[in-house]
Amino acid sequence: MDSRRPPLTPACRTLPEYVRHWARTAPDHRAFTFVDHPAPNSRGVHRTLTWRRLDVRVRALAARLAEEAGPGERVAVLCPQGTEYVTAFLAAPAAGLVAVPLYPPGLPGQGDRLAAVFADARPAVVVTTSRCADAVREFCADRPVRIVVVDEVPDAVAGEPPSAVTDGDAVAYLQYTSGSTRTPAGVEITHANVVANARQALAAYGADRQPATCVGWLPLYHDMGLVLSVAAPVVRGLLSVLMDPAAFLHEPVRWLRLLAAHPRALSAAPNFAYDYCASAVTDSQKARLRLDGVAVLINGSEPVRPGTADRFHAAFAPQGLPAESHCPSYGLAEATVFVSAARPGEPLRRFALDRDALAAGKALAARAEDPRAVLLAGCGTAAGQRVRIADPATCAALSEGEVGEIWVQGPNVGRGYRNQEEQSRHVFGARFTDSVGTSGGWLRTGDLGTVLDGQLIVTGRLKDLIVVDGRNHYPQDVEATAQDAHPALRRYRLAAFGVPGGSGERVVVVAEHIRALSLAEIDVTDLGRAVRAAVSSRHGLRLADVVLVAPGTVPRTSSGKVSRSLTRERYLAGVYPAEGAA
Repeated sequence: MDSRRPPLTPACRTLPEYVRHWARTAPDHRAFTFVDHPAPNSRGVHRTLTWRRLDVRVRALAARLAEEAGPGERVAVLCPQGTEYVTAFLAAPAAGLVAVPLYPPGLPGQGDRLAAVFADARPAVVVTTSRCADAVREFCADRPVRIVVVDEVPDAVAGEPPSAVTDGDAVAYLQYTSGSTRTPAGVEITHANVVANARQALAAYGADRQPATCVGWLPLYHDMGLVLSVAAPVVRGLLSVLMDPAAFLHEPVRWLRLLAAHPRALSAAPNFAYDYCASAVTDSQKARLRLDGVAVLINGSEPVRPGTADRFHAAFAPQGLPAESHCPSYGLAEATVFVSAARPGEPLRRFALDRDALAAGKALAARAEDPRAVLLAGCGTAAGQRVRIADPATCAALSEGEVGEIWVQGPNVGRGYRNQEEQSRHVFGARFTDSVGTSGGWLRTGDLGTVLDGQLIVTGRLKDLIVVDGRNHYPQDVEATAQDAHPALRRYRLAAFGVPGGSGERVVVVAEHIRALSLAEIDVTDLGRAVRAAVSSRHGLRLADVVLVAPGTVPRTSSGKVSRSLTRERYLAGVYPAEGAA
């Protein structure tokens, strides 16, 4: 029954309305399956909700939440990954409340962020599960919130759906930014925003025209995980198969097994995950995989490296993985998530750019074999919205091949930041100084990029840019060079940044060493010499400091990205031990 194409997708205003639609038209089709891995060698325990059961659970929890909070108040979702999380996220807007997708207390390195988000969102209610209830009660002991345990709410309290039509411009949830460059800010995402972005993503990846199964391990509090694993399948009536991020990190083949088990699988992961799979999945594990049914693999949330796609495909081509399934994409929380995407079925677009010209703001072609070339993947074209490149200082529109700030305009762009009117006007209400794109406000993404041959190319983050002697250097570019310079360095666990110096900005690299070696077993001086030489040769940069730290020391955001700003703060505060200086 589940393999049949879902009935025609209606034009509903909200996600809860879509749930009710599918509960009426396809009640026994599977809606969400969570695959739990309770033991290290577990092949997975499946727990499934049909659309009928999901509707009942959403209505029951919505009725309970309506008793605890008034219209427009915030509901913090502190559930672990699973069907209870989906239920809680959908029940809040069904009750006329605003969901705040978060995570239970105890997530390593994220305690301060959780406290900061609570202080800003000021939720009236917290929803959690019985498994996490004690930890949540302890976390909320001094906070004026009411706690609802989702799996203790009986079906019997489910009320009838509200007869009044929900305003599409009302806020559905607050998507807090990951905090990679600043303190987390809550983006106000309306019902219209999330429905529009779900439809944009479905169209971009071909899931609006034929059946697909969404398969995901990304955390549901993260914008990409939330839209791809909850919003998009709810809008289209597709099956969404979930697993815990920790289960993927412990055994990445689990993700690939789920991809193999579901026809026309559509999934997403950041760049590092594809490299991780290519290096960690063993030959014996590969032997049991058939990946010829994979339709779309979205690569997003980091600068997309063509080499990563090549390594991933080379590792799994014998398992039938289609080369054209890899879809580099670009997005951000302020635009709900999806902005542009390479389309499935098309070859990866590769760009070799001259490093010096890129530093000067021009995207000029270079030979791919040139060691000083920067290799980047195109992130396709805009998905049902407008994208322009602007000079971040003058707000003038730039031509194709010129590097500037990426600006976005579309029905998916959020309403603004909660409690930050001035910042919201600056970020969400930008206007060009010339005649190009003057209608309405534009979203300033803070990301740098250019357009070549119609493809959006993301080059870096504006606030992370390192400027030395008037030349721009992209930190992720320096990091890529550094991590290849010595085998003791842990890949994707390092940060390059600038700090004030006597005669201008100085460049520092803080990097983790691999787990297989202790700091005492590494020739730190030799490692530092190798990193400095590689960065000097490729970038013309003299590193002021190379600091080697223990695994797990470089801070990461809630979405798993390295937090360069926090690493810089800790470096300047003298947190990193002197014995790691190289």
